[in-house]
Amino acid sequence: MGSKLAEVALARGNQVFSGYAHNEPQCGRAIRFDLMDERGIYDLVDRLRPDVIIHSAALTDVDRCERERELAYKMNVEGSRAIAKAAEKAGAFLVYISTDYVFDGERGSYREDEKTNPVSYYGQSKLLGEEFCRGCIARTCVIYGSRPASGKVNFALWLIESLKSGKQVRVVTDQFITPTLNTNLAKMVLEAADRRLSGVYHLAGATRISRYDFAREVARVFDLDSDLIIPSRMADLKWDAKRPKDSSLDTSKAARELMEKPYVLEKALGALKADVGTN
Repeated sequence: MGSKLAEVALARGNQVFSGYAHNEPQCGRAIRFDLMDERGIYDLVDRLRPDVIIHSAALTDVDRCERERELAYKMNVEGSRAIAKAAEKAGAFLVYISTDYVFDGERGSYREDEKTNPVSYYGQSKLLGEEFCRGCIARTCVIYGSRPASGKVNFALWLIESLKSGKQVRVVTDQFITPTLNTNLAKMVLEAADRRLSGVYHLAGATRISRYDFAREVARVFDLDSDLIIPSRMADLKWDAKRPKDSSLDTSKAARELMEKPYVLEKALGALKADVGTN
């Protein structure tokens, strides 16, 4: 997401500082920082004096967060607190990128004002991070898109590459999501930042779908063999952390208030195919 945000912001003529820890970004002026270095964060923000900070950095490995809770707390909670304090001191508008995993997944199609109840430590740590944001909290879900310069692979790209090589893949049928194209997300986040929209917004795809059916749709759009996609169940997978069964997000608020609307899946996959075809 961060790479796509920088790419879209630069194309709009914004000055962009791209923060990183390990893989130096190719878009914007690369700025290395450590989420666990509070003093360093304060000094960096004070030196750059940005108008807007979009905080998308986090420890997002759900199982690792479950195993290494102290590390997850330092990065996702204390790191977010430091960034929020630095943003407030510098007078910068903060957009905090949060997650569908703040919900327990018992019913799905969650609105912004519904009760949160994370079932994993990752979700809990991200929810705690929300408490420090006085700007915009942008919750999203299963981000996918063309490969960034960092080389990080998302679910859709992993699936496409696996099917192209003839590999069978197991995908769960009983987990429901609202998958989000990174380009659409970047444009929605930047609009929220431009307009200084405060409060919670669900910025995700507009289509609720199971992971399995999402995978089959990707295969169909990219003319790949969907028979290689083997249906599985969440209970069959040996995860350290529990996942919500249905963490789909209701994006009607974003559809009402933003010029950049959440994409339905057909539009998103069409855009992905056009983008991947140029890379």
